[in-house]
Amino acid sequence: MAISDEFRDFIAESLAPLGNVGLRRMFSGAGVFQGDLMFGLVADDTLYFKVDEATRGDFEAAGCRQFTYRARGRDNALGFWQVPDTLLDDSDELCRWARLAIDVAFRARAKAQPKGRAKAGVAKPKAEVKATSKPKAKAKPARGK
Repeated sequence: MAISDEFRDFIAESLAPLGNVGLRRMFSGAGVFQGDLMFGLVADDTLYFKVDEATRGDFEAAGCRQFTYRARGRDNALGFWQVPDTLLDDSDELCRWARLAIDVAFRARAKAQPKGRAKAGVAKPKAEVKATSKPKAKAKPARGK
């Protein structure tokens, strides 16, 4: 899953119009990030974008394949699909598909975060406890005769 310097540079230059895009080495490939959001990956000089139910059909229709890797004797698939080769010759269209992948990555991030999660350094307010019914009276101990 190696990545050549030439291909890495080509992808970075092609996606530059999106702003704040960078490639970070990961294992023997690279992740494609906008800021801290990973929306693509590069392995074996092949570009893959993050997909979900909303975008998978476009990749399937273009004859693309899902990214897989082999570990512990079995194949593992990730939510990244190969970008159609024709996009590598059309940076405007490549950026359009990349924007869709960025949207997918945002949706995945929002879905993964628990609801009501407090931001770092901000304490979550404690909920007020209100009695919904009167507490039961305690039974009086029996007196000996």
